Amino acid sequence: MRKLFELADKQEKFVIGLMSGTSVDGIDAALVKISGSYTDTIVEEIAFENFAYPLGMRERIFQLFENAAAKDICHMNFLLGQLFADAAIAIAKKAGIPLEMIDLIGSHGQTIYHISEVSEVSEVSEVSEVSEVPEVPEAAQDNIRSTLQIGEGAVIAHKTGAVTICDFRTADMAAGGTGAPLVPYTEFLLYASSEEDIALQNIGGIGNITVIPKNAGLSDVIAFDTGPGNMVIDAMVLKITNGSKGYDENGDIAAAGKVCPDVIAHYMKHDFISSLPPKAAGREHFGQSFSDAFYVHCKDYGLKPEDIVATAAAWTAETIGYAIARHIPQPVKRLVVGGGGSYNVTLMDMIKKILPNMTICVQEDLGFNSDAKEAVAFAVLANETICGNTGNLPTVTGAERGKILGKICLP
Repeated sequence: MRKLFELADKQEKFVIGLMSGTSVDGIDAALVKISGSYTDTIVEEIAFENFAYPLGMRERIFQLFENAAAKDICHMNFLLGQLFADAAIAIAKKAGIPLEMIDLIGSHGQTIYHISEVSEVSEVSEVSEVSEVPEVPEAAQDNIRSTLQIGEGAVIAHKTGAVTICDFRTADMAAGGTGAPLVPYTEFLLYASSEEDIALQNIGGIGNITVIPKNAGLSDVIAFDTGPGNMVIDAMVLKITNGSKGYDENGDIAAAGKVCPDVIAHYMKHDFISSLPPKAAGREHFGQSFSDAFYVHCKDYGLKPEDIVATAAAWTAETIGYAIARHIPQPVKRLVVGGGGSYNVTLMDMIKKILPNMTICVQEDLGFNSDAKEAVAFAVLANETICGNTGNLPTVTGAERGKILGKICLP
């Protein structure tokens, strides 16, 4: 325990953030130097790398998303822990910083299932006078928000020798929150301004937006998942190329296609798109089953392969525009786009056309790395946990209160 107190009191820390997103395109590892905490946080990015999964590993992870056996989840939890640890060791080596100088690791892990939407839960019956365990009604048993990330933190801590924070989403969900998005807390710490409102749109596998008004406090931040990011686009590319390509580099395929407005109009009626925040999306909404249906729907309209990719990209852009128009109460002049989608030139052009009154820029315009954003965020969240600060935004997730996030694993 003394080690944790010493770590909390340390003014400057070398921290590694680890992340594998819904696209499962590798392990993002960011090494940063963090000074202070909460609103005094200063972050200096030292190194970043995306480490590709070993051959066949991505396919094995995807198999976990649908009816995986318990033994497979158990095995992959520890195997991914080793791979995440290897990524941490490799990023430290790349930065030229000895592993023993790494103070802390924040690992989001790999989400394999996330249940953020529940219907009204029946009240649990009161405890009787003889202190019997209350019976949980069957309806309540089926309506509990829950989440599962794998990539065992104890393995990471043991292999690296660094205190490791993992399982960031669970504390928020235990308090009734959606468990995501969590990045808005760190965005407030790093981007809040006294001079202008700012909107930050991340386009990873899923899209999510954060709006930080000028002179905002934590409770003023607006954030939620907007819907699909790259997930459906990538799935369409995989289908039309028979698996030879995993994404639309620069948006070249979409640029050669023609958008089908009827398909977009149909999928804008999707329950998630029309639902009100707080809300969090995942592969449960826009994963394999959805992508299969989207592809068939496009084929029914006689779309060519490039048209299908163009339509998927246009739909992502449309969901972002719709979310801003419907759920952001005040006009915001600037939208900063991050994540892999920011490199898709065609998608970015579509967003600009949908939002003509906003200045659209990318993370690099602010001196940040679009790819590194979420890995850096979990490094910052790990630092907040060690310093005893809450890391969720109840106004964003719907949690009953702020919670110190994550589980601490000692080496």
